[in-house]
Amino acid sequence: MIVEQVDDEATGDWYVQVWLRDDNTYQLEFRDGTAAEHYQTRTISQEKVIVALSGWAKERPGWKVAFMWNNIGASFETPTDPAAVCGRQGQ
Repeated sequence: MIVEQVDDEATGDWYVQVWLRDDNTYQLEFRDGTAAEHYQTRTISQEKVIVALSGWAKERPGWKVAFMWNNIGASFETPTDPAAVCGRQGQ
């Protein structure tokens, strides 16, 4: 499930998502505007997931404190061609 916050005047993506994995754990993620601010956690507690999703949607402070979050933003970075960075592309 994905819950997205839409603001036509803001640049970026704000959403929270969850899915039940094959090992019966919940993978919960949220993005806070940019790919660099994308976080992930896992839990076995359906109740904690429901509280987190509801808290995020209602913008409640402290909705994420029940979890230890890992920033996984680096996995969304686009690989850069070193030659292009040095200005030697096509040489």
